[in-house]
Amino acid sequence: MIRTLASQVKEYKLPSLLTPLCMILEVIMEMVIPLLMASIIDGGVMKGNIGHIIRIGGVMLVAALIGLLAGIGGGFFAARASTGFAKNLRAAMFENIQTFSFSNIDKFSTSGLVTRLTTDVTNLQNTYQMMLRMMFRAPISLIVAMVMSFRISARLASVYLGAVVILGCILAFMMTRASKYFRAVFRKYDDLNESVQENVAGMRVVKAFVREEYEKTRFDRACINIYDMFVRAEKVVALNGPVMQLAIYSCILLLSWFGAHFVVAGDITTGNLTTLLAYCMAILMNLMMLSMIFVMLTMSAASGERVAAVLNETASLRDPENPVMEVADGSIVFENVSFSYSADSPEPVLRDVNLSIRAGETVGIIGATGSAKTSLVSLISRLYDVTEGRVLVGGVDVRDYDMEVLRNEVSVVLQKNVLFSGTILENLRWGDKDATEEDCVRACRLACADEFIRQLPDGYNTVLTQGGTNVSGGQRQRLCIARALLKKPKILILDDSTSAVDTATDAKIRRAFAEEIPNTTKIIISQRVSSLGSADRIIVMDNGRVSAFDTEENLLAGNEIYREIHEVQTSQGGDFDEKGGEL
Repeated sequence: MIRTLASQVKEYKLPSLLTPLCMILEVIMEMVIPLLMASIIDGGVMKGNIGHIIRIGGVMLVAALIGLLAGIGGGFFAARASTGFAKNLRAAMFENIQTFSFSNIDKFSTSGLVTRLTTDVTNLQNTYQMMLRMMFRAPISLIVAMVMSFRISARLASVYLGAVVILGCILAFMMTRASKYFRAVFRKYDDLNESVQENVAGMRVVKAFVREEYEKTRFDRACINIYDMFVRAEKVVALNGPVMQLAIYSCILLLSWFGAHFVVAGDITTGNLTTLLAYCMAILMNLMMLSMIFVMLTMSAASGERVAAVLNETASLRDPENPVMEVADGSIVFENVSFSYSADSPEPVLRDVNLSIRAGETVGIIGATGSAKTSLVSLISRLYDVTEGRVLVGGVDVRDYDMEVLRNEVSVVLQKNVLFSGTILENLRWGDKDATEEDCVRACRLACADEFIRQLPDGYNTVLTQGGTNVSGGQRQRLCIARALLKKPKILILDDSTSAVDTATDAKIRRAFAEEIPNTTKIIISQRVSSLGSADRIIVMDNGRVSAFDTEENLLAGNEIYREIHEVQTSQGGDFDEKGGEL
């Protein structure tokens, strides 16, 4: 974990190095000042030597100024290094997430990734800044002050040593107890973020079902869980302050008591006693700083593990050493394909699938919910790898292609469409960043989206809100189809992506596909038999197996599953919206 996180310091190594150097210089000046103070008392005040007081006072002023500048420099470099470290962590995590396959993403919840990119990185940033400033300053100051104290009076300095040992044991006990609570609390942040994310994304559903009170209760429960965990941890950590204060004042009292006797006995001078008291404060204050560092390290250890888990996650799908860089055509072949989402799954999702689809063919896929229709098409663009067998596109195993090349030739339009904040043109150009406005208009005409776009106040420059919530479900689907068409793919997969479109518009879209992109292989997943009317052949899925793959005429004659679906949907006179009207 430490090596993974440290690798993200990168270009901020210099300020990370300059910070402790400034802190060491500040410590040196702080340790010199008590010695100079003792010299002023013993050689100036006690002897009435004004010249000595002025000279040593001038040296003290210079030392204090150097210490001040060193402290300012340390703060500046620490801030630069820590914020840069946090920036690199976020960038590295986000970059690595972009390489994840679907199986990698399945390991992390969306809310968990958000927490890692925000709260966890902020914790690491604060801890890194504290470490750069105090991890070197506090121990060095502690050691130097202890050595100087023993040089003045070993008997009196032994009071510090006893206090340091006792406080170290107490601190270790507290950190051990608090660490388990801090590890648990950041997992609770995931639940909190998940509650907020789902509530905001599903606000219309919440209001439609009048579930505001339920959502408030759920959010309050997540907040209370975090509160309880922090209270438990802070109850332990809160002991740190009182214990440290008790140690400081106890040492001062003991030094004053024994020191006074030593001064009277002539064992040490008044100036040396004053210096010892100054070192006493330095030792115990630095010990308190060290305790704060350990508290922050304990808190950030859990964050570090969570961030390192994302950084160390290796994409399960990788390009081969010498990838194929061109897809010949849109032909698709499944050879003895079986597939499971997880290696320890008791049953595969797909079993013994054998299919052969010609380039330019229009193929429909139908089947009951959970029959693995989406899982089947996910293997074509290599969103997942097969467990057994192989999938060929253009006569080449998909695992032999460069993934970017393959996915640029396979456009997928999902039922749950995603649009991003920005104009309609900006969203369309996700399909082709270099597409002209004329290209976008043509794709929208094919997808039957041009008409409604031109009715919007700003046409193609209309700004869509996040998720495209300011257009209807059917309009979102048509925009996503147009976006996919702009890629000019060899294979177009429509995964129930016209479910929110009326039957008449659905028919227009299918007719446009047949006329305008005849050489593109089109795979249409649908629950409506009317959406598969233009298909050359239809795949009937049943519980992860291909029940049949044939023309509609032959399926009606020989496949009971398809015949039953067809009869149920057509016995009531067909789809209610086949004459028009959008859902």
